[in-house]
Amino acid sequence: MIRSSRTGRGHAHGGGRGAGAASAVAVLALVAVTAGCKAEAAGSAPAAPSPASSSPTEDAKPGTDRPESATPSTSAKPSSKPKATPKATPKATPSADPQAEVLMATGSQGKQVRELQARLRQIGHFDRSPTGYYGSVTVTAVQSFQGKRGLSRTGKTDTVTWQKLLGMTHAPTAAELNPPTTRPAAKPDKRCLTGRVICISKNSRSLSWMIDGKVVSSMDVRFGSQYTPTREGTFSVYWKSRHHVSSIYHTAMPYAMFFSGGQAVHYSSDFAARGYNGASHGCVNVRDEGKIASLFAQVRNGDKVVVYK
Repeated sequence: MIRSSRTGRGHAHGGGRGAGAASAVAVLALVAVTAGCKAEAAGSAPAAPSPASSSPTEDAKPGTDRPESATPSTSAKPSSKPKATPKATPKATPSADPQAEVLMATGSQGKQVRELQARLRQIGHFDRSPTGYYGSVTVTAVQSFQGKRGLSRTGKTDTVTWQKLLGMTHAPTAAELNPPTTRPAAKPDKRCLTGRVICISKNSRSLSWMIDGKVVSSMDVRFGSQYTPTREGTFSVYWKSRHHVSSIYHTAMPYAMFFSGGQAVHYSSDFAARGYNGASHGCVNVRDEGKIASLFAQVRNGDKVVVYK
């Protein structure tokens, strides 16, 4: 899961089987520490790593902010025979309404996307916490709203769609824009009530960042499958890696906070996209990037991590 830059090199003098065995043990220990987490289907056996899909999904790695414009076609060669003057071809627009301008579409991200999702959630078209990324789930939600209101189901939020949505909803509150968690946080384990603790409940699938018994923030989490379970117990953060990439699976693990061998708490775009339909290879996945970024900034090496059922 990790590629540490702090590996040491030692030289053992002497030959024989003892030196060979020691070398083998050292290699195995290094492999155990650098194991990587990769999302897999829930309940599935480990599979060989494969390249990440490039198709946009909800909260997957952001793509372009705007859809690409169509490439203009080449003009036909001039003819020697006179032709009737062709009718002017209307300029193509991204929206079915020629006077509408596309404000947000697949790949867009930011505060306005978060507001869009919160407003859609108010009227039952978006069934999760706002993420701030315009992916496949948001496209489906916008299409649902457009279909109900007699608009073209483009899945793109143009000015007509946006104005219609504004008229049917209220300005989202701070709690609607950034809800603490989509699931109720569990009652903290007694080991979480003193000091600085990342308190993780497997039953409620929630993480609470606690200081001296007070919950500072909470967020949804996902764990390893039955074949690669997330370890339970009391640990401590021993290494933080902001832009970490798995050395085995070559997948991004942003905001990684390692607490047990190769297992870490980190942001997962796959969790954001597929929810609980997938699983990790033992890591604790967080799907809200804003919250894990804030947590990463507050946590220090040595802070306690408690994982319990």
